[in-house]
Amino acid sequence: MSQINRRDFIKAIAAASSASVLTIPSAHAGHTKGRVVVVGGGYGGATAAKYLRMMDGGIDVTLIEANTSYTSCPLSNEVVSGERDIKTLQVGYDGLKKHGVNVVHDWVTGVDTTKKVVSTKGGKTFAYDALILSPGVEFAYGAVEGYTEELANTSLPHAWKAGPQTLMLKKQLEAMPDGGKFIIAVPPGPFRCPPGPYERAAQVAYYCKTHGKAKSKILILDSNDSFSKKPLFEQAWKALYDGMIEWVPGASDGKVIKVDAKTKTCFTNFGEHQGDVVNIIPPHHAGKVAKDLGLATFKDKWCEVKPESMESKGQKDIYVIGDSCVGGELATNNGFPKSAHMAMTQAKVAVGAIIAKMNGLPLPVPYYVNTCYSVVAPDWGFSVVHVYRVENNAWVYVKEASGISPVTMPDKSPVPKLYRKLEAEYADGWLRNVLADAFA
Repeated sequence: MSQINRRDFIKAIAAASSASVLTIPSAHAGHTKGRVVVVGGGYGGATAAKYLRMMDGGIDVTLIEANTSYTSCPLSNEVVSGERDIKTLQVGYDGLKKHGVNVVHDWVTGVDTTKKVVSTKGGKTFAYDALILSPGVEFAYGAVEGYTEELANTSLPHAWKAGPQTLMLKKQLEAMPDGGKFIIAVPPGPFRCPPGPYERAAQVAYYCKTHGKAKSKILILDSNDSFSKKPLFEQAWKALYDGMIEWVPGASDGKVIKVDAKTKTCFTNFGEHQGDVVNIIPPHHAGKVAKDLGLATFKDKWCEVKPESMESKGQKDIYVIGDSCVGGELATNNGFPKSAHMAMTQAKVAVGAIIAKMNGLPLPVPYYVNTCYSVVAPDWGFSVVHVYRVENNAWVYVKEASGISPVTMPDKSPVPKLYRKLEAEYADGWLRNVLADAFA
């Protein structure tokens, strides 16, 4: 969207955000029409549970989530830099309960797809007519030799699930000496929050620049040869942190294959890099419950779904949303962006399909939306919008409703600093809005 003006960009975001909601049919509450169990209480699962109850009070909805509160991954890099309190990212489930959702804090241990029953660690069982899986991702620690889950929780946090590890990484950054080296190892795509590692590099650089550590270096060792919003990130890195951030792509031996936790050394195929803080982000795959059901058929990692409904291609009446799924032909480009907003719009598509089925209504026309902000300094942000419609059982990119913040103005002049500042402010408003949409 390099040629779109600011007003058109805001209109595109607004249209994209509302489109997915308008595809959900509403129905009057009456007798119980069906039972839906939702597994996973992140952005996708919470949205699905809430909208099912909002749009059809005749559907019994149970949400099963192990944790009693949720911490948002989006904008959690600002916690690492000290620019955001982690409490601003945290929310409970009382809002869902007010909508009539039965919230159960427990671990799912199994799903009987024949009897349509979900079992939990606490010994409970929940029958369903439709099952929505939003289990997030599991981390493949063994993909990087020497890296383990224990190390992630004690000395080498990946902080790719916001919470205690985010605060641990923050403390490590604070303890790093001036002139120290902060290494970020990026896994092969697809992974959760595609722009996240590069935003994290900027936030670390901002902290160093403003806290007496301006001689420090941030080294990004990347398994990939490009990344989301690359021109925008590189422009910001040069303008704000010239010389502090170095990116090494996979083609230049950037892929980390081994780590020595004691010496904090990352090994690539032909080199080694020692750091003061080492942030290994391990590869991902679909959440355990989806993998255990055999739904992760794409490269044995991700769950393929039907474009018109988000129903699993491998199991009837099971809908997979959020980071665990991949989208058909989009899989050739690493599938749907694994983002909070995409998970929420996938949830609304699944909700629309379930409500239609339980009420004998036609399947609604779905739209898929992703809005993603990146904040590289308190006064510098940028964003991207992707909108997809479904045609002939395939996802089609809607170019006229999509786009990305411009690198330059149409006449090639610099983008006014006010635009970047406003986008950083919009990011905070976006966060508050999506948290309210999913959990309030």
